[in-house]
Amino acid sequence: MNLFTRTLAGVGLAATLLTGTATIAMAETPDNMLVIAHRIDDLTSLDPAESFEIQGSDASRNIYMKLVNLFPDDLEAGYQPEIAESWEVSEDGRTITFTIKDGLTFHSGNPIRAEDVEFSLRRAVLMDKTPAFILKQFGFTPENVEQTIVADGNTVSITTDQTYATSFVLNCLTATIGGVVDKELVMANEVDGDFGNTWLKTNSAGSGAYKLVSWKPNESLTLESNPDFYLGAPEMERVIVRHVTESASQRLLLERGDIDVARNLNPEDIQGASAAEGVEIAEELRGRLMYVALNQKHPELSKPQVRQAFKMLIDYEGMENSFLKGAYTTHQNFLPRTYLGAVDENPFTYDVEAARALIEEAGVPEGLEIELGVREAQERIEIAQALQNAAAQVGITINITVGTSAQILARYRARELDVYVGAWGPDYPDPHTNAGTFAYNPDNSDEANATGLLAWRNSWDTGGLTEMVDAAVIEPDRDMRAQMYRDIQAQFRETSPFAVMFQLTEQIGLRDNVDNLSLGGPITNAAYWNVTKGE
Repeated sequence: MNLFTRTLAGVGLAATLLTGTATIAMAETPDNMLVIAHRIDDLTSLDPAESFEIQGSDASRNIYMKLVNLFPDDLEAGYQPEIAESWEVSEDGRTITFTIKDGLTFHSGNPIRAEDVEFSLRRAVLMDKTPAFILKQFGFTPENVEQTIVADGNTVSITTDQTYATSFVLNCLTATIGGVVDKELVMANEVDGDFGNTWLKTNSAGSGAYKLVSWKPNESLTLESNPDFYLGAPEMERVIVRHVTESASQRLLLERGDIDVARNLNPEDIQGASAAEGVEIAEELRGRLMYVALNQKHPELSKPQVRQAFKMLIDYEGMENSFLKGAYTTHQNFLPRTYLGAVDENPFTYDVEAARALIEEAGVPEGLEIELGVREAQERIEIAQALQNAAAQVGITINITVGTSAQILARYRARELDVYVGAWGPDYPDPHTNAGTFAYNPDNSDEANATGLLAWRNSWDTGGLTEMVDAAVIEPDRDMRAQMYRDIQAQFRETSPFAVMFQLTEQIGLRDNVDNLSLGGPITNAAYWNVTKGE
């Protein structure tokens, strides 16, 4: 059984694939190897203290263990002990003391010590890369980590600046940044005080089910199994993720048997592949959201009427029923379905006349031209083009800039794009993971450089939502906390420069002998160590 839902089954293994009059011999990947076709151009670093994109998180989940983690065979159970054997919470709720399991080792053979955990968490704060805000939100700073993150024997204590729900803190430690690195190996590769960051971008120092063999940007990622993995050696001794951008190319590779999994098939190729021999289509609800963002530094895009007008220039239903069919469903809120406080209210519909009236009310000058940035991904480009066509009907010219994920993200994080079309996936299974980036921005200055916050990237000061998010994250009553997030999202829909559009139901094609692949559901990332291949 797979850990996601198989929806359409092929009729059996094929010996050949017929294309026109040509007969192509069917390839077959080895029984101990998993080959995946996926877009991996957003992979910019494999250092868990720096990685902040979806593909980096997929890789890190399989390379690095954490104090607590989410397990593919029981995602609904939430965080469970991994490197930590147990933990205790102080009476005031501010200090959590973790006891480290005995007998765990890194890929290098070095033992996992409390000192490694201390080093890993301190390192993430001291380096202060994009995902550091996940830890810094608890009051950890370069100046206080020696006092607030402390190893003592086989225990590690972390002390937060105030009392938070313990579940919130532990959920955050399941994020990529919670990955524990091998201190001895990392520091042996330190250069000019970089905490080994330059080396760790393209190497690994973990203890998880897999270790890195190679990463060739925009080409492939290769992982090799860890025979000493504490849960047992993975059956897939090698995992290769091939960068294949086109849906049609992924489908062809899958039907030929050159790959085991195709993760970026469009609805047309999903339908076509479902009829191929030896292929099945599976789906899994994910936490990823597709959204449009307007840069509030722009004098016209910062007008409230214009923000709302753009939400009416999106043909949600039309896109959902055409090129996004089966893959995305309309969802206009920043919390994905299944999260505490999630809502299903979708008040915006495609209404060009209403949008035009708002544009006129705002006094937008005739002939306005703006730049929209989008990565090289088929469905995102089509969303951008649909928005471009709609905007033209109200007198706004959108010039689309298409680039690699790294190129577009760099400009987005530098606050340079007028409009951005992209996707966002949660970092940990707590509502603050999205509230704390879409609706939170305590310092809107350029100098803050808070690139991990989407509100900051779009120069939006949130209009009081920052304070509401601060209150919600420390609320101990679960029901009241859920209501607080519902209230935040209601205000967000009406005032924010974000048009959240869709939530992903990931549809993938896979060979019908592949079992137990988990993509992570709405709360985490893909796990390869449970994968098996049958007959």
